[in-house]
Amino acid sequence: DGWPLRTFLPTGYEPNYPYPLLVFLHGHGGSEEQILRLAPQLSRRNYICIGLRGPRALGLRDNGLPAYSWGTEDPRDARVEEYVFRAIEQTRRHYHVHSERVYLAGFHEGATLAYRLGMTYPERFAGIISLNGAMPRRGGPLLRLPDVRHLRILIGHGLANEVVPLDMARQDFRLLYTAGLSIRMHTYAANHGIHRDMLRDINRWVMQAINDEEA
Repeated sequence: DGWPLRTFLPTGYEPNYPYPLLVFLHGHGGSEEQILRLAPQLSRRNYICIGLRGPRALGLRDNGLPAYSWGTEDPRDARVEEYVFRAIEQTRRHYHVHSERVYLAGFHEGATLAYRLGMTYPERFAGIISLNGAMPRRGGPLLRLPDVRHLRILIGHGLANEVVPLDMARQDFRLLYTAGLSIRMHTYAANHGIHRDMLRDINRWVMQAINDEEA
């Protein structure tokens, strides 16, 4: 199947509780299996997580596992959009997802896709998480003001990231902050990889939003 869907269910999944849903979008050369391994490190109890796979096969990585790409040069790929929305719908049919707590969590190339989807369809998402990624640099301006203002954005970036320089993430932060979005940025003593503190900070950030809503 060219459009797989991998699901992580929290320990002690409770069907009567509406869970936040985190949609994981891998980086260039990653896969849905690889990115979904982050889910239990994020939290074993708090979220339903799904991992999706970029449509472009890149052959094998050094470790012998298959590698994929989202092919994000195309500013609008309707097939990818449909894939992401169908995966979310399918997850919501099978499990209890809180409709207003769906987050896009992208790494590197997947973060660019997360920004594009979140900014194009802000009514469908609660927020965007960008790990070592950046907003699309082509395809026209993304900000649908004022519709996007409810979106919460979390940026996590490695200080020594040579693939996506820290300056790009800082530009994104300034743009979104100036546009009036609720945005937070953390930097880490890391290069282009996922630093474990990024996952801790995602968990805190999402749970803080839930606590604020319920207060």
